[in-house]
Amino acid sequence: MLIKNANIHGREGIWDIKIENGKFSKIGNALTADNGEEIIDASGKMVIPPYVDSHVHLDYVCTYGEPRYNMSGTLFEGISIWSERKKTLTKADVKKRARHVIDWEIAHGTQFIRTHVNSDEPGHVSAEALLELRDEVKDLVDLQIVAFPQHGIYNFPDGDKLLEEVVAMGVDAVGAIPHYEDTREDLVNSLYLCFDLAEKYDKLIDVHCDETDDPQSRAIEQVAHQAWKRGMFNRVTASHTTAMGSYNNAYAFKLMGILQRSKINIITNSTINIHLQGRYDSYPKRRGITRVDELLANGINVSMGCDDIMEPFYPLGVGDMLDVLNMGLHVSHLTGYQQIQDSLRFITTNGARTLNRENVYGIEEGKPANMLIIPAEDVYDLVRRHVKPEYSIRNGNVIMKRVPEDVTVFANDTAAKVDYKVLKK
Repeated sequence: MLIKNANIHGREGIWDIKIENGKFSKIGNALTADNGEEIIDASGKMVIPPYVDSHVHLDYVCTYGEPRYNMSGTLFEGISIWSERKKTLTKADVKKRARHVIDWEIAHGTQFIRTHVNSDEPGHVSAEALLELRDEVKDLVDLQIVAFPQHGIYNFPDGDKLLEEVVAMGVDAVGAIPHYEDTREDLVNSLYLCFDLAEKYDKLIDVHCDETDDPQSRAIEQVAHQAWKRGMFNRVTASHTTAMGSYNNAYAFKLMGILQRSKINIITNSTINIHLQGRYDSYPKRRGITRVDELLANGINVSMGCDDIMEPFYPLGVGDMLDVLNMGLHVSHLTGYQQIQDSLRFITTNGARTLNRENVYGIEEGKPANMLIIPAEDVYDLVRRHVKPEYSIRNGNVIMKRVPEDVTVFANDTAAKVDYKVLKK
């Protein structure tokens, strides 16, 4: 395959991209195609690496309204509803819903997904389903699976044993939810177990961490300390960390130093965080999101995820990372011009770093030929117009193609095409 006239994000000028044996073999100018080789003319459109969804729960998706709707919109009603719905889980049910949403994500340009799967289900139906699916979709997406103790490890019967059982099944990462444990002692012990299992089975770590408005919820310091103490560094991720938005500045200043030393990753799930947090405030209401701007200023890797898609915890979503990015920029006050131009990293390179997939990610000679072709001028244009990819290419194969939208407004015997582009003088 030969891609002509590509505007590669991060490179000046227009480039040709040669793909051979599923990898980028040459990036240069005036490259020629072999006989019969497929040619795609990018015509100056943006070419970027594929989107990364750093955090989602594929075992939950598309269950909204089953067995009933979440009328309050709160986390606690969502937990109650899911406790009812999970009684009817089957492997076929989980696989069908997850596969359906993976297609949504592919349609929007995502090729790398980290999903969590509940470990506190007798029989581990969901884990079996997603492990099978991981292999079945490998030509379409890079799917990572995290063993996740939804109800806590030590306040759920045999939670520790169930977690290890799922880890031993062959998932990619170990999870925990320390702020959900009953006591501070169990909070710490749950993290010790999480790290012990990751070392024992050579896994990554992704902790649901301080997903609360409580300013006293400070599991993040223990996650970061263990990552540093055990030398695991960026193999460790803390997801959510919404309590950070409620920390006093004196503590937050100290914490940034701990995070810098630990080199861990932070994931913010903007749509869900803004939806679920601040529910128990009157006014003023907290924004319920982590300190993205300060984390970035301190050199800490931050990426974004969809988290929930049409389930008891969140009623909306179509698996579009641009929705997540748009919300994240707004609620984090990252809407300065240069901040928008720099924002693509949250759902591309920073996500690849979080998933520890940097070695197979990016438009560079020798790496797998994974990329998107998007009819946008730059990142600002991409984000403002919410421009969808025309092509998603994986290992040199087209896995998604979109026909561009064609909109015409008719008025006063005239017809005008609408493309939402900025008027040029």
